[in-house]
Amino acid sequence: MFKPLGTPARDISHIANFTFIICAAIFVIVASLLTYTLIRFRCRPSDTEEEPPQIYGSNQIETAWTVIPILIVFVLLGVTARIVAEVQEKPAPKTALKATVIGHQWWWEFNYPGLGITTANELNIPAVDRARSNPTFLDLESADVAHSFWIPQLAGKTDVIPSRRNEMWLDPSTPGTYVGNCAEYCGTQHANMMLRVIVLSKDDFSKWVSAQQQPAAAEPQAEEARDAFLSLSCVNCHTVRGTSAKGNSGPDLTHLMSRQTIASGILPNSRQELREWIKDPQQLKPGNLMPNMQLTDKQVDQVVSYLLTLK
Repeated sequence: MFKPLGTPARDISHIANFTFIICAAIFVIVASLLTYTLIRFRCRPSDTEEEPPQIYGSNQIETAWTVIPILIVFVLLGVTARIVAEVQEKPAPKTALKATVIGHQWWWEFNYPGLGITTANELNIPAVDRARSNPTFLDLESADVAHSFWIPQLAGKTDVIPSRRNEMWLDPSTPGTYVGNCAEYCGTQHANMMLRVIVLSKDDFSKWVSAQQQPAAAEPQAEEARDAFLSLSCVNCHTVRGTSAKGNSGPDLTHLMSRQTIASGILPNSRQELREWIKDPQQLKPGNLMPNMQLTDKQVDQVVSYLLTLK
C-alpha cells in the first residue's frame, strides 16, 4: 500500500500522507512547547517555596486552540469528501471491462458476464491505456458471510456483504501480479483467503480470454483419468466446461492449470501440491468446505493426471 499503482490506491495514499503530515506537525508543535515549558520553567535551587504567579484564562489562547482545530478538521473533511466522491462516483465508460466478484468461505469466484468466463482466486484484467479509457469495474457479492476485497497497491478495501451488491474499480497501467487478501474476518481460514489480480497487456489479455472461452479438452492419453474424475463426487461441486461436471458450489476447474496457485493462494499450482490438496484438503486448510474424499492413491493419481491437462 506504500507503492500505489492504481488511481484509487494513489488517492487513498494522498489522503493518508496529507493527514500524517498535519498530525505530525501538530505533534511536533505540541511536543516542542511541552519540552520548552518543562525545561524553561522547571524548579531551580534558587527558587523560593512560594508558587509562581498563576494565570487564570486567556481569551486569545482559548480562541486559538478552538478555531485552529476546527479549521484543520474542515480541511481534512473537505479533502476526504472530494477523494471519496471521485473514487465512488466514477462512471463506467462503455469500454470498461466488467466482472463480478463473489466471496465464499474461503475463496473468490470471478465471473466475466460479457465474456462467458468463470474462474477463481485470480482476477485477470487488462492494463489501462494512456487515456485510461478501459478500467475494470467490479460488482462485489457474497455467497455466505461478510468479506472484504482488498488489493493494497490497486485500491482500498471494499466490503463484500450478503444480499447486497457493492462496487469498485481498478485501473492499473503496469502489468504484473498484485497480491491481496480478504480484509474482513470471515471465519477460521480468513487469513488464508488470499487473492491475486493479474494485470496483462492488451494482447496478452486477449489471448487469455480466447483460451478461457474454450471448453476443457482432455488429451488422448488422459481420457482414462478424465473418466475416473467424472465418476467421482468431485463433479457435484466443480464445473469443467465440456464435460458432465456441472457443480457450482466449488471453483470452476475448466482451466485450472492456467492459474498460479490453488486453495485460494496458499499453495503453488504444481503436481505435488495439487496431489496433497486432493488427498487431504482438511489437513492443509482446516474447516474449508472441500471434504476428504478418502480416495485411494490410484484415484488421487488419476484425478491429478486429469487436472494437469486443464490448461
